[in-house]
Amino acid sequence: MSILSGTPEGCFGAGDIILGVDEAGRGPLAGPVVASAVALCKPRPGGLDDSKKLTAIRRGELDLTIRRRCAWAVGVVDVEAIDRLNILGATMLAMTLAVQRLCEALGREPARILIDGNLTPAGRAEGWRWQGTPIIGGDAIEPCISAASIVAKEWRDRIMLTAARDHPQYCWDRNKGYGTRDHLAALQEHGPCALHRRSFAPVAQMMLL
Repeated sequence: MSILSGTPEGCFGAGDIILGVDEAGRGPLAGPVVASAVALCKPRPGGLDDSKKLTAIRRGELDLTIRRRCAWAVGVVDVEAIDRLNILGATMLAMTLAVQRLCEALGREPARILIDGNLTPAGRAEGWRWQGTPIIGGDAIEPCISAASIVAKEWRDRIMLTAARDHPQYCWDRNKGYGTRDHLAALQEHGPCALHRRSFAPVAQMMLL
């Protein structure tokens, strides 16, 4: 597990801080789950939207802008923890790590935390101490959640692109660990590697063959 963050000088004044939180990587068969927490600067970056609706080029541009101008943190939870906790628990842990790190970097507590989806880490992850508001479809509604979705998606994609260099047979440079046809075919031919989630059914089934 790891956490990283950035907090630009003079990003915030004395007013209340609102954090947006989102994750990337709940569904793939391989690789970590990544969550991001973002507090937007003023003026906020233009063109924020659900990361899935953006082109790869635009998403990459916004990721750089957000990490340069806004306060942000990521929590990365690895495959071992995913298999031990289950993917929901690992996702809640990643969100908790991201928010913890951002609060430490800011030196203050947020007034509100807006979380994409219908659940919060409250009661689901040790260390979560805040009041969070879940918002279904929040990554397309709340700009701070949109920013978090962009940072989380780009961060995880970079991890999988690096992993693809060591494991080219799984085509992670194209599928980012999701269970696409080429990934499933490679799993059948080569079996799983250390970065595959053993608790996920397609991987577990391949291990029984």
